[in-house]
Amino acid sequence: MTEEYRTSFTVEQLIQSNDFEVVHKAVNVDRVRLYTPEFNRPGLQLCGFYTKFVSDRIQIIGGAEWHYLKALDPEVRRSRLKTLFEHEIPVLIVTRGQEIFPEMLQFAGEHDCTILRTVDPTSRAVNNLINFMDAALAPTIRKHGILLDIYGVGVLIVGDSGIGKSETALDLIVNGHKLIADDSVRIRKLENRLIGTSPKVTRHFMEIRGIGIIDVERLFGIGCIMEEKEIELVIHLTQWDDFADYNRLGIEDERVSILDISLPKVEIPMRTGRNTAVIIEIATRNFKQKEMGYNAALALNQRVLESIEENKRNR
Repeated sequence: MTEEYRTSFTVEQLIQSNDFEVVHKAVNVDRVRLYTPEFNRPGLQLCGFYTKFVSDRIQIIGGAEWHYLKALDPEVRRSRLKTLFEHEIPVLIVTRGQEIFPEMLQFAGEHDCTILRTVDPTSRAVNNLINFMDAALAPTIRKHGILLDIYGVGVLIVGDSGIGKSETALDLIVNGHKLIADDSVRIRKLENRLIGTSPKVTRHFMEIRGIGIIDVERLFGIGCIMEEKEIELVIHLTQWDDFADYNRLGIEDERVSILDISLPKVEIPMRTGRNTAVIIEIATRNFKQKEMGYNAALALNQRVLESIEENKRNR
């Protein structure tokens, strides 16, 4: 099961993730959400031009805007700022550590708008904001499965409900590997990478049929958990089928697409007596070997071809 998110972030998250001085904090700072990775420098608006003004974005007062406001007659400045705040902007950021005009504080209080300040020059502040917004607003889905760090590789284990994913993951944790998410994996697309995390509510918990909920961090220690991990390999657990055509050589990799990023996939049929955890460990080691340029199936194939050629020459 895959569920897509409409990504957003709150002004509170913006404050917590960046080094801003909070000049004025709105009462509803944890409820004001932004949905676009864009910002606006309201130079034209401070001149009185509001046609096509995008008021739902972060508003940045840089050096040029600040010096323009400073040069205005106090009554005119008051009027221009009053109009800006009347458009219900979500947050105002002042760069270069510049003075906060008293009118800004007054209208921010009247319209419950957060004002932040940074000593960074505008260009650096903008770069930091872009990096934050790209991460916060990255395309995101929620996928049913388990995410583990196995030998440093982010392995997403998927399969039908009841197939034994959690029990297999528990075996892997006992073997020293690390849990990132159980049952529900939140996957974000950052450039050409997929980053998996757990929903905050279920973080570090697992459900084991017959036992119930367990706390992995408390049972096995902090060394057996991680907050997030790049997903590099997908393991698909399936029911054993005597008539299925399973991959027996591994010359050609199967692949699966998640958020338009292609990942290698290994299908492992479940059967009584098979040590699935060990098989997943071997699949992960094999993946790492392939990443380093060695493919055992191709090596064997080459050896067979060389043997055939040698037999032909010896006839």
